[in-house]
Amino acid sequence: MANPTDYLLAVEGLTVSFDGFKAVNDLSFYVDSNEIHVIIGPNGAGKTTVLDLICGRTKASGGSIKFRNRELTAMKEHQIVKAGVGRKFQNPSIYDDLTVFENLEISYPRGRTVFGALAFKRDAAVRERVAEIAEMIFLADHLDQRAEYLSHGQKQWLEIGMLLIQDPELLMLDEPVAGMSVNERKKTAELLNRIIRNRSVLVIEHDMKFVEDIAHRVTVLHQGKILSEGSMERVKTDPKVVEVYLGH
Repeated sequence: MANPTDYLLAVEGLTVSFDGFKAVNDLSFYVDSNEIHVIIGPNGAGKTTVLDLICGRTKASGGSIKFRNRELTAMKEHQIVKAGVGRKFQNPSIYDDLTVFENLEISYPRGRTVFGALAFKRDAAVRERVAEIAEMIFLADHLDQRAEYLSHGQKQWLEIGMLLIQDPELLMLDEPVAGMSVNERKKTAELLNRIIRNRSVLVIEHDMKFVEDIAHRVTVLHQGKILSEGSMERVKTDPKVVEVYLGH
């Protein structure tokens, strides 16, 4: 058995109650380095709440969340981001009136001091990094386009790019392919498989075909607890999962 300190993210005994209802109930799971870990399960299973707990939006009632062996439960949201955890919500929060280039540029981690921000210029390093990320998210030909004119899928990619430019070690995505075309879903799978070369991705998703294309490991949640865990092949054939989730 691997020691919890061997994992990039170790969630142990995590519990959160809202008015006496346990939305997440004594949950433990682990994310390895360079792993795409997908959480699936029926609505109300506690999936989004788990991401809210990891990124500090919601405070845990009990249990521990360790990221690179640092306890996150005591940290504030911005400290967790600084520690290397990036989070994308279901609806893309991009700046519609800015170009793709500008959206990526303002996400670039600047010097944290006022002076650093003032002295910050569009230097070669920033341009290079923006170009690199734009290439990765299939938007290299759209750098001068205003974000509002992008397709739904391209907006999702742009937001992933805005997180990637900050170079998080753990990227958390909530239903990244919802509303995407089949082609966009394929490209998103390609994108995620490419970006885990030096980071891990934790994904919540309903689209089983997409999960099969990306998941190294799948955790199935039901009523705030783990129903099953393992490879997609294993989880797919687990009678409990079929009954509770896949059988609908």
